[in-house]
Amino acid sequence: MIQVNQLTKQFGSSVVVNGLSFDVGAGAVLGFLGPNGAGKSTTMKMLTGFLLPSSGTAKINGHDIQSERQAAQAEIGYLPEGAPCYEEMTVYDFLRFISEIRGFRGREIARSIDRVLERVSLHSVLNQRIETLSKGFKRRVGLAQALIHDPRVLILDEPTDGLDPNQKHQVREMIRSLSDEKIVIISTHILEEVSAVCSRAMIINKGEIVMDNSPEALAELAPEHESISLKVADLGPQELADALSQLPETDRVTLDQGGGVTVFPKIIGSPLLGAVQALLAAKHWRVDSMIQHRGQLDAVFRAATEGGAR
Repeated sequence: MIQVNQLTKQFGSSVVVNGLSFDVGAGAVLGFLGPNGAGKSTTMKMLTGFLLPSSGTAKINGHDIQSERQAAQAEIGYLPEGAPCYEEMTVYDFLRFISEIRGFRGREIARSIDRVLERVSLHSVLNQRIETLSKGFKRRVGLAQALIHDPRVLILDEPTDGLDPNQKHQVREMIRSLSDEKIVIISTHILEEVSAVCSRAMIINKGEIVMDNSPEALAELAPEHESISLKVADLGPQELADALSQLPETDRVTLDQGGGVTVFPKIIGSPLLGAVQALLAAKHWRVDSMIQHRGQLDAVFRAATEGGAR
């Protein structure tokens, strides 16, 4: 369990993180989502003990990150932004070094390295210098060092930033495979990342939590969620809009380019689609095209971070 209470960080007169409070339980993958400068990385650094908060508290499985820092950090695997490491080392030497720092000795070192090699698929580059690896493999090395001591909490800062689509997919699959047994927190500004791997999304803007729910629930807040775009043959868009406006389930209707219209539901979950289909059948109108839209997280993100969130 991670427990955060009124966590705040101030640099001079600038408040970067402002009174964050939240809990995260086992089996959750929490995505910190926000624009650049929102306070995501600063929050990660405070949760991991690399940066002291100005006020507030954070506990990792009951250990206060300030008063019990060593015990709290023993519970955490941390992948900082950019996955920094000693690039002149080979993968094996680097992981051995991290194992020793984490307190492993003798056969424990070999066992810990073997465990993470299997999990993140690094056997093929084990004896290569890290500086020669692709970005995707460097991220795997970063994940391996975060997992070397089998922590119960995994904190990842921008884990797929700069990777190509195939590399992103590989890293995300690894994160999914870890989520059943660990608490995973991912800081990212990539919207698709949250939808792909997170069970919970927290949007942060200017150091404050502005939204917190599952990615699916947040997407339902998008203005276009459950709206219907359609075009009817031999009927002008204004006539169609006027007819759709009379439906009790309709909130508003807009005219689209190309001669179609989009009708928006008054209440999410209302039977708008059925009402529209019944109207079309009753009028014997021939439909050229019709599609019901799902909400998109990017629309909610823009509303939450630029103002005017629904």
